[in-house]
Amino acid sequence: MDSFDHILNWKLQPGSHPFPGKDGGTCINEAAIVAAGFTYQPVHGVDDMPECFSRPICKLAMQLNDHASEAERRRLLPFVTRLACADTPAVEAQRAAYISSKRVTAYSFEYGLKVLEGALAIGRQADTLGVHEARTRLETVQSRASSAASVSDSPIFAKIKSWLERKKQTEPT
Repeated sequence: MDSFDHILNWKLQPGSHPFPGKDGGTCINEAAIVAAGFTYQPVHGVDDMPECFSRPICKLAMQLNDHASEAERRRLLPFVTRLACADTPAVEAQRAAYISSKRVTAYSFEYGLKVLEGALAIGRQADTLGVHEARTRLETVQSRASSAASVSDSPIFAKIKSWLERKKQTEPT
């Protein structure tokens, strides 16, 4: 799995993204959708994932992705090809209970990775997808990017986002 990070030129970022840039620039779940052969789509929550993706596992992967540092996020790349592993409702409930019982917090990425590995060991495994095939699918999306950075990295998007965040912080609750 270590070779995956060196082969794939894709940058995982926190949050959802309207479209990736030439750097990749998506969350782990958006990258997983493309790697599994689906058309790129933004993911705001696990319900946006195709049915073949495990909801509890994708939720944990999203949590880890969104709270990780850039270096930690690179360590999530090998999991991109493993999230399309939905199983029966009973197995999905077992995965959810396992994850919940482990009480993963945003403060321990290492622990969260171990819990993700444990949850992925329960039930059906994702179909084996070679690094070459995943890389080809992701590179195809990157080649369609109109800018070097993902949309959420563009200066104008960042400026608008900062305005909205400031406005949200100053509004009474």
